[in-house]
Amino acid sequence: MTSSEIPTGDTALPDALDGQPIKRITRDGIEYVLLGTAHVSRASVAAVEALIEREHFDAVAVELDPNRYTALRDPDLLRKLDLFQVIRQGKAGLVAANLALSAYQRRLAEQYGIEPGAELKAAVDRAEARDIPVWLIDRDIGTTLKRAYRNVGFWDRLSIIGGLGASVLTSEKIGEEEIEKLKRGDMLESAFSEFARESEPLYRSLIAERDTYMAARLREESAAAPEVRRVLAVVGAGHLQGTEKELLAQLATPLELRTALENVPPASIWPKVFTIGALLAVGVAVIVLFQRNAATGFVALRDWVLFVGGFSALGTIIAGGHPLSAVAAFITGPLKPFRPGVPASAFAAGVEVWLRKPQVADFDTLRHDVSEWTGWWKNRVARTLLVFLFTTLGTLVGEWVAGFRILKSLF
Repeated sequence: MTSSEIPTGDTALPDALDGQPIKRITRDGIEYVLLGTAHVSRASVAAVEALIEREHFDAVAVELDPNRYTALRDPDLLRKLDLFQVIRQGKAGLVAANLALSAYQRRLAEQYGIEPGAELKAAVDRAEARDIPVWLIDRDIGTTLKRAYRNVGFWDRLSIIGGLGASVLTSEKIGEEEIEKLKRGDMLESAFSEFARESEPLYRSLIAERDTYMAARLREESAAAPEVRRVLAVVGAGHLQGTEKELLAQLATPLELRTALENVPPASIWPKVFTIGALLAVGVAVIVLFQRNAATGFVALRDWVLFVGGFSALGTIIAGGHPLSAVAAFITGPLKPFRPGVPASAFAAGVEVWLRKPQVADFDTLRHDVSEWTGWWKNRVARTLLVFLFTTLGTLVGEWVAGFRILKSLF
C-alpha cells in the first residue's frame, strides 16, 4: 500500500489542478485518486472536470449518501415533503437540522453564484456522460447527527445545537480566498468544525468516523467490482487526510466497519427515568397538597396548567404559529400523563399545517428562505418546524417552572 502526491504538471489544463489537494493511494492493486474539494468553490468544480477529462477512471466515488444524491439530482424533491408524516414520525427536528446545515453553504452560494455541492454534481454528470459507475460513499447525514448527539456529553450536545443555530444566524460574508484556504485542511461542509476541533468525541462522531466510513465504502465497492483498477474519489478537503490514512491502515473488513458505523446507539434511559421520576414526584406532591388542603391542591393544579400550558403556547407564538396552534399547545401541554410519547409540539405543529397549508411556492423557496434567519418565520414549511421546536422548548421550561413551584409548596 502506498501513498503519494499526484503530479499536476499535465499541460492539458495547466491551471485547473494547480495547488489543488490531490493524493494518489494504491491498495489491493487498485489506485485511488483522492481530490479534496470545497463545496462552494469554482476551483473545485474545475479540478473535478479536469481530472475526469485528463485521466481514465473505472469508477467515480463522491461524498454523498443516497438521500443527498437524490436531493442533488431532483430539484423538486422538497415539493414531495409530507409535513404531516414528518411530524407524526418525530422527524421535524432532523429536517430542521438538515435545513440549518444547508443555510451557511446556501448563503455562500448566493454570494458567489455557485450551487452547494456543484463539484459533486459535476463529478456525477461527467461520470454518467462517460458511462462510468458512480459510487455513493458517505454515511447518511441523519445517522451521523444521531450518532454525534448520542455519543457525546451534555456540553457537546449544546455545541451541536449551537452550531446549527450559528449556521442560521450568521450573516458574515467570507471572501473566496478564505474559502480556498479552508480547502487545505479545514472542513467546510459542516457548521460544527469550530466546536468539533475543540471536542475529541464530537470530532470523532462528525468527521473522523466519516473518514473511516468512506474508506471502507471505497474498499467495499472495489471488492464488488473486480474490473475496477482506478477510482477517482471526490471528498471534502477536511476528509482528505483522514480518508487517505484509513485507506492505508484499515485491517477489518469493509462490512464490519460499515455496520459498526451505521449503528445508532440507543438513547440514554436516564433522561426518561429522570422525567418520569420528576413527573411522579409532582403528582405525589399534588395529592399530598390536596390531602392537606383542597384549596392548596387546586392551586398546585392551576400552576401546572397555567405554567406548562402557558410556556407551551408562548413557544408556539414565538415561532410565529397561528393563534389556534397556540391554543392546541396550551391544551395539550399540561396533559403529559395522558399523551405518553406524543409531545404537545406535535399537536401544535399539526394544527399549524392544517390551518396554514404550505403552498408550492413555500417548498420552491425553502432552501433560499432558510439561508436568512428571518426566512424561517416567513416560509410556511420552515415556520411549522419552528412551531414544533419552540413549543417543545416551551413545554420543557413550563414543566420545570411548574414542578419547582409545586414541590416548593410542600415545605
